[in-house]
Amino acid sequence: MRYALIGCGRISPNHIAAAKNNELEIAAICDIDPSCMEDKALKFGLGEEVKRYIDYIEMIETEKPELVAICTESGKHAQIALECIAHGINCIIEKPIALSIKDADAIIAAAVKHHVKVSACHQNRFNKSVQIIREAVDMKRFGRMFYATAHIRWCRDHEYYSRAPWRGTWEQDGGALMNQCIHNIDLLRWMMGNEIEEVVGMTDKLNHDYIEAEDMGIALIKFKNGSYGIVEGTTDIYPRNLEETLYLFGEKGTVKAGGQSVNVIEEWRFSDLLDDPEAVKERFHENPPNVYGYGHTPLYADVINAVKNDRQPYVTAMDGKRALELVLAIYKSAAENSVVKLPLSDCATTDFIGRFQ
Repeated sequence: MRYALIGCGRISPNHIAAAKNNELEIAAICDIDPSCMEDKALKFGLGEEVKRYIDYIEMIETEKPELVAICTESGKHAQIALECIAHGINCIIEKPIALSIKDADAIIAAAVKHHVKVSACHQNRFNKSVQIIREAVDMKRFGRMFYATAHIRWCRDHEYYSRAPWRGTWEQDGGALMNQCIHNIDLLRWMMGNEIEEVVGMTDKLNHDYIEAEDMGIALIKFKNGSYGIVEGTTDIYPRNLEETLYLFGEKGTVKAGGQSVNVIEEWRFSDLLDDPEAVKERFHENPPNVYGYGHTPLYADVINAVKNDRQPYVTAMDGKRALELVLAIYKSAAENSVVKLPLSDCATTDFIGRFQ
């Protein structure tokens, strides 16, 4: 399967590695900064047969890839995805899938119209720990679900933001919740049944006066099934990333996944006693080198299989929209000091320009 990468920044090595691990034919890479392309090409031994482009439209029209990964700044995801989809190209779109409900809906509709597969890159769904938790949810081992909490306690310093001026801007990124926390927010919504009734949020900018958006957000979520969710996310932790944890509390079960990116089972308690908690902790423990984890390779494998077998990917464009919608609902609640009902008909990060001025 011919593959191309659009955007050769911070996350691109995970995508190139996943493409190589799945034996894709890497036809081309694209970035407006040629030095970024050459850096990744050198790191992964991509020879002259892998073409370099600074114009992604020229690339897709010339190389005609069957699958592209879109890894640019977030504010460009929708525009690039829609162009690729219109050319009949299957897409893996880095999170967030877009920065507005309108754009997310456009991507979903276009994928149907042009009969292509689109996957939102929420790779943590493929963590071993997350997979075993999801299995327990599907088996209804928790009984009635009471509530879940997602904690993202990370550090992002001035150097991180200065390396890419789009970071922390409303037009191209959003803040901590949209960029750093959206993976765990996605997991919380997914585990709790997806359907949300209302959201109450508070956001603030406590320690990054050089960005536009928030560096801390807290939210309460009421799900339509009667359960609740709590989100606490920040990039203010000193002096380095501390943890990303997901708790699930039910009538008959309690689970905690922690580590750098919910890749370690730390608590596993079920009334049915179907498995040995210590054995589960040992078997489903991963220790990735960074917060991105190991999920990109299985996500790519799933998308490739979805294309070949004409089925929906494990993580769909609609899943990407759901994660985006929840973050936007938190932003809207915080900005308006109100309870926000879902679904959101239209909302975008640009609605909040000037929020912290």
